Amino acid sequence: MNAFAADAPHRIAVVIPSYKVRRHILAVIAAIGPEVERVYVVDDRCPDASGDFVEQHCRDPRVRVLRHEINQGVGGAVMTGYAAAVAEGYTIAVKIDGDGQMDPRLLPLFVRPILEGRADYTKGNRFYDLAQIQRMPALRLIGNAGLSFLSKLSTGYWHLFDPTNGYTAIDTRVAAHLPTQRISRRYFFETDLLFRLNIARAAVVDVPMDAVYADEESNLKISKIFGEFLVKHVRNFIKRIFYNYFLRDMSAASLELAFGAALMAFGLGFGAWKWLSSAQAGIATPAGSVMLAALPVIVGLQFVLAFIAFDVASVPARPIAPYLPDPARLRTGTPQDGSAQETSPQDASV
Repeated sequence: MNAFAADAPHRIAVVIPSYKVRRHILAVIAAIGPEVERVYVVDDRCPDASGDFVEQHCRDPRVRVLRHEINQGVGGAVMTGYAAAVAEGYTIAVKIDGDGQMDPRLLPLFVRPILEGRADYTKGNRFYDLAQIQRMPALRLIGNAGLSFLSKLSTGYWHLFDPTNGYTAIDTRVAAHLPTQRISRRYFFETDLLFRLNIARAAVVDVPMDAVYADEESNLKISKIFGEFLVKHVRNFIKRIFYNYFLRDMSAASLELAFGAALMAFGLGFGAWKWLSSAQAGIATPAGSVMLAALPVIVGLQFVLAFIAFDVASVPARPIAPYLPDPARLRTGTPQDGSAQETSPQDASV
């Protein structure tokens, strides 16, 4: 029994951000299988007028071109596609790049975990097959490895890898629940979306895939965005820890982190002060002072490691989509059980 068994039939839409992809986008659209009902091509103020190009040369009746008056970045384009999919009643929205790096024939692999009720969101992972990794440019390989570790810290999805992979699928009930105005619009979009999904406690699954590197020109330069990504990862890590362990819930892990951080700060601070005082006086630091500084650091580190173990074990595993309201039914005022009973404003606001 799948996640939508009690709801409307599965309707799949594809979102393709369109920016400088005229050479490949028609081939990408042509490769999309019949299981997809709608294809949204989002012209993100493309200087090549890719939206007009698709309308003039594509005869696929499933294609609908959406346009931005101002360039918003890949995140903004995807959010526009998600909004259209939610508004038109599609149950799953799949995001595929228009540069030919993502094989549309893999789409069933991305939607299957959602249909089977095992995930709210799926994303590609190009690191499953070690033989395929050799085809990846060295700079991208090293950059993705570093960004993947930072992503684990900031998003809380310790089992995921390849965070910048843009081949994704999402249950539209979850998409409708996301704070779209707060999600990064540029290249940090995929990782920031994972952070928001963790805050919502959504289940996310990696899907193995191969990357295709031909004559396309990537707009993402890891060497240029690593510093920016590092700052944003640190920000999201702090916010995630505060939201999940102190604001929304309190647990033994919250105490472990608080006591561990306090003990380590005291030990390091006291040790630095004693070392500086002894250096200025020209004498050796007493053994007692050394122990008084070292012991809190050791105990505090054990508390922090216990917190990390708890955080790794608490990765969201149960999909939240079945427990979220159906956006289509909210628009029509139809209750979740499908009955003809009307919903009062008071009930709808709960």
